[in-house]
Amino acid sequence: MKRVVVTGVGLVTPLGCGKDINWKNLISGVSGAKKISKFDASNYKCQVACEVPIDSEIEGSFVAEKWIDKKELKKLDEFIKYSLAAGEEAFLQSKLTNIEDPNSFRAGCIIGSGMGGLPGIEETSLSFNRGKKISPFFITGRIINMSAGYLSIKYNLKGPNYSTVSACASSAHAIGESFRLIQHGQADIMMTGGTEATISPIGIEGFTACKALSTKYNESPQKASRPFDDARDGFVMGEGSAMLILEELEHALRRNANILAEINGYGMSSDAYHYTLPEPFGDGASRAMQNALDDAKINSDKIDYINAHGTSTPSGDKAEAIAIERIFENSKRKINVSSTKSQIGHLLGAAGAVEAAYSVLCLNRKKLPYTLNLESAIESKKINFIKENAIDLDINYILSNSFGFGGTNVSLILKKFDESKL
Repeated sequence: MKRVVVTGVGLVTPLGCGKDINWKNLISGVSGAKKISKFDASNYKCQVACEVPIDSEIEGSFVAEKWIDKKELKKLDEFIKYSLAAGEEAFLQSKLTNIEDPNSFRAGCIIGSGMGGLPGIEETSLSFNRGKKISPFFITGRIINMSAGYLSIKYNLKGPNYSTVSACASSAHAIGESFRLIQHGQADIMMTGGTEATISPIGIEGFTACKALSTKYNESPQKASRPFDDARDGFVMGEGSAMLILEELEHALRRNANILAEINGYGMSSDAYHYTLPEPFGDGASRAMQNALDDAKINSDKIDYINAHGTSTPSGDKAEAIAIERIFENSKRKINVSSTKSQIGHLLGAAGAVEAAYSVLCLNRKKLPYTLNLESAIESKKINFIKENAIDLDINYILSNSFGFGGTNVSLILKKFDESKL
């Protein structure tokens, strides 16, 4: 089996555009939650979301024209725009140059998204009903795989090119499948990750209707996302994108790339229980984690930190905590756990990629983020819920969880790259 490393990371999130501003705000405990500004939500049950900042006076704000030609902007839904920005940052950090044929045949792109161009579909439907014509770019700017399509065209990636759609596990699956392709020798380079932009009337009302969103903190938005806290009442919708450049180890070494981390575990499972609720005792979640550990050929004692799925829903957080306790029941120490969704909300299909990107940054910068609003945590004898302050730690292994509607579960294991073990 080939070894797979990370050589580039790109981020567009509610904490800003770029990995450095993301890290600064993440470790400082900045919350991206606020009153919804994309539309008038004053009469909605949920009025809170974590939006990508677009105010030019805010450090790290997203300005689409920096990455996309003005002629193209009207053709694309936001989820594609975010992916192009994150993809460029990752590509530049990897120091890859233009990929020419035949090398391009072994470079691919897999991007996950749960909903794709939902706002554009909503807007077009309304305008069509008012008698306006549908744009010829409506389909190509909305369908989920076009994020991967645009990135493949931009960087001449002529290998595997597709999208994974598995609700909130979409981008974790994308990273895992990219890992497998390289591991099995079918690609040398993969751009992978996820992107999502569903903060729209139908998106907010749709998730509210299935009782997934927080509705109790409209007057105190920054308190709304509170994973593992007893007062949690649902997740806060987020948006954005994260992209990673994965490479086969020898390929990266030959070009003297800066290796940021190694991926060495990918586990999947299904709850086969309910279309929205998790299996209450965390059976599927624990099997995904165990499968990832088995894939990495390590035991649970090696894991230093879990970037939890931790969405802030009553049932989901409880089931994940039970699952973690099961995996670490024989551990001699408590496992460090936090949920970065407390700061950026839940990015649905892009969540796993953002959390994997944050995990790479944690490995490199030897620091772990804490969970905001964690005042009264779920009781656990095996979990150290990180709260109040980030902690310094020399980290070797991180496990990142992503679970989605339909009972789909993914766990990824990332490790510090050790040059001495070449």
